[in-house]
Amino acid sequence: MVKGSKAGGRETIAKTPHWKGNISFILVGTKEPGNIGASARAIKNMGFTRLELVKPLSFMTDETKRMACNAFDILAKTQVYRNLDDALREKTLVVGATRRLGKKRGLILPLEEGVKKIIASAKKNRVAILFGREDKGLDNREVEECGFLITIPSDPSFPSLNLAQSVLLVAYELSRKSYRGQLPRTVTRPELQILLQHINGTLKLLEYIPRGNRDLEARIMRNLKHLAVRAGLTNWELKMLHGIAGQIKKKVEED
Repeated sequence: MVKGSKAGGRETIAKTPHWKGNISFILVGTKEPGNIGASARAIKNMGFTRLELVKPLSFMTDETKRMACNAFDILAKTQVYRNLDDALREKTLVVGATRRLGKKRGLILPLEEGVKKIIASAKKNRVAILFGREDKGLDNREVEECGFLITIPSDPSFPSLNLAQSVLLVAYELSRKSYRGQLPRTVTRPELQILLQHINGTLKLLEYIPRGNRDLEARIMRNLKHLAVRAGLTNWELKMLHGIAGQIKKKVEED
């Protein structure tokens, strides 16, 4: 991980609701540095503080600073990662922004509905909202990391939004919502990955996954991952599922 340097100007510390500090706006593979600056300005306008980048083509340029206007404090603490895995390591819920629809892309919610889940989770958990490349959006591998996707309604004849516009609209919709409900603290991504590996081994032992059928195995595990992320497993539930998988393995091996 590489941390952004001071971009100039005086850093200010805004008093924001706690849950806003748990939401990271992550731009993946950004090509235009102006979009980074405009996104920094957008999230600051709406009271958010966390902007993160994954492999941007360039970052701190004159164009970045110009488009950021006075959001230099956001740029100064922007974190830059070499890969998506590092960016998501400490996040519990990952949400992707997309305009492309389709069953293979998993659960896709309208923006207004998706923000309810984001805020409920963010009250006790770290949440990442992913925005893809200006020309191609998020690729399939990045979509698979998401518990669900959100989409911004737009005119079908011209549906594509500018990257910074998308960030602004999502930040705005989040900032205008206030929900009393909240999800409990849920397990981290590394803990979930270990559980999925345990379940995968158990399913193979039960011959639920046919030998050699890698496509089916990948689809089953992807769906289980999405289900677990959307549900938000507590530590107790994690231990329970490990216990169930372990007990099944023990019984099968005894027989």
